[in-house]
Parts: sequence; C-alpha cells; structure tokens
Amino acid sequence: MIAGVIAVVLLLAVAAYACAGGTDYGAGFWDLVAGGAERGERPRRLIDHAMAPVWEVNNVWLIFVLVIMWTGFPVFFQRAFTAMWLPLALAAVGIVLRGAGFALRKPARRPARRRLYAAMFALSSLLTPFFLGAAVGGVASGRVTAATTASTDAWANPTSVLFGLLAIATTALLGAVFLAADARRFAAPELDGYFRRRALAALVVVAILAVVTLFVTHGDAPHIWHGLTHGVGLVFVVLSALATLATAWLLIRPSGAWSRVTAAGVVASAVLGWGTAQRPYLIPTSLTVAEGAGAPTTLRWLGLVTLVALVLIVPAVALLYWLDTRGELESLTDADLRRPGAGDEG
Repeated sequence: MIAGVIAVVLLLAVAAYACAGGTDYGAGFWDLVAGGAERGERPRRLIDHAMAPVWEVNNVWLIFVLVIMWTGFPVFFQRAFTAMWLPLALAAVGIVLRGAGFALRKPARRPARRRLYAAMFALSSLLTPFFLGAAVGGVASGRVTAATTASTDAWANPTSVLFGLLAIATTALLGAVFLAADARRFAAPELDGYFRRRALAALVVVAILAVVTLFVTHGDAPHIWHGLTHGVGLVFVVLSALATLATAWLLIRPSGAWSRVTAAGVVASAVLGWGTAQRPYLIPTSLTVAEGAGAPTTLRWLGLVTLVALVLIVPAVALLYWLDTRGELESLTDADLRRPGAGDEG
C-alpha cells in the first residue's frame, strides 16, 4: 500500500517537472529559433525577462523526482541508470550548461562570448528534454530489465525517439503559451501574436506526434499501448485531447485567458496517462511497484519527509508564481524590449 502511494507521489512530481521545467526548456527552444540579432531581439528580451524570476525554482521538482526514485525505488533507480547512463548523463550535462549559459550571457561584455553562452543555453534547451524523453521511452517500452546493460537499444528505439520528440514539442508548446501570456501582461501585442502563432504550430506538432506514438507503441510497447487505450490511462488520454482542443480555442480568442492552464493540462494529462498505463509496473513487464520498492520503514519515513517538504515548498512556489504573474517582481517596459545590444545575445 505505502509503495503504491509513493509511486503516485513520484508520478505527480514527474508531471510537475514536465509542466514547470518544460516551460523553461520551451523558452530556450524559442530562443534558439528566434532568428538573427535584429529579428530575434525583442523575443529574446521577453524570454530573458520571463525566465529570470522563476526559472531556477522549477528544478525543485527534479530534485523531488530523483530523491523519491533512489530512496523509494532503489531497484528501479539502479536498473534505469545502469541501462541508460548515457542519455541521462547527457541530460544532466545539458541542465548544467543550460543554466550556465543563461546566467553568463547577460553579464558577458564581448559579443562573441554572449553568442557562445546564448548557444549553450538554447542548444541545451533542445537536447536535454529529448534525452530525458528518450530515457522515459526506454522505460515505457520495457527495454530495461535486470539483465540489460548499457546499450543504445535501451534508448535509441522507436518509442524512445518519439518520446524524445514529444518532449521537445510539448516544451515548445508550454514555452510559447506562457511567453504569449507574458507578452499580454507587458502590453506587447505584437509579441503576443508572435508567440500565439508558434504555440498553435507546436500544438499541431504535439497532436501529430501523439497519434504517431500511439500507433508505434502498439507494436513496440504493447503494455503501454493497452494501458493508454483502456481504463484510467484512456481517461487521461481523452483529457489530454480535450485540453489540446481547449488550448487551441483559447489561443484563437482575443484574450487568451486560461490558455496556460489548459496547456499545462495537455502535458500533465499525458504524463499521468503514461504513468497509469504502466500499472502495476515501474518497468513493463519486468518490475512491479512492489518489487522495486525499498523497505517499508524507509518508505514511511520518505512519505513523512515528502509531506513536510511539500507543506513548506508548495505555498512558497505558489506565492512566487502569483507574484510573477501579477508583475510584482520586476516590471518590463517597451523600452526594455527595444534596448540596444539585445541582438548580440542571439
């Protein structure tokens, strides 16, 4: 019983990181494709400002995921990191380089260095979600077993590749939706339209990739396919589809209100659908939740510590988001968006 509760907490933490961290990765994606120095100046200014107050706090959810995984499910942690150490190591390097690039590109005085740090930030924002998604795809397709050694087959397979592409597409969707909302808040209508169009394009890509992934899992990951087309997994698939339609409708409307909520619903429902589709396995079909769990005493203490941490952290994070969305942390004017020198950061 306690192992099942901790597994649900782990899945919720993954969903939180996919939504919160995904927004930041998406902002980096749009930074990468914003264009040259002149054309990409204003979008990059908005990206810098939107990410600066809150982007680091999103890594809190990644810490939750790792601590719960290695403490609550050590067997699962060992198998997953043994079989897929390379994509996970590349993702970890990407997280570090991404943070360094974002932090260093603004104070750098030489244009060449600013471009280097900007490239580090943008490329890492593309590669990190891909490798994380590929690792999840390796788990979902059941390629990680007790006998699996580190090999490209564990993560370079049809399900993994599609999960990686889906990760990039969903982060691009979240980033564009949230940036469009920030543009409206800062009274920059041309940037609102700019990011709305990109959000709609990303939404189309997400929908296409989701359908392709569902067909591919039929042969490559049959347990996941069955879970996604039956029971609770199917409910989350339907919810994700409805959230997709709602997001498209809201993005077309003049106000665009609530589009951030529905976009997060697309991603959260997809993650929860994947997690519930695997039941009762951590790794289909070789490791159940009960088999991969730690000792009952460890799980009880982990549950208590997690509850205390959530009580302390969730209100603080909610307050930070509330202050940020109300513009209480830092103001942004049209003059900031037009300040000279922004193009050197692209």
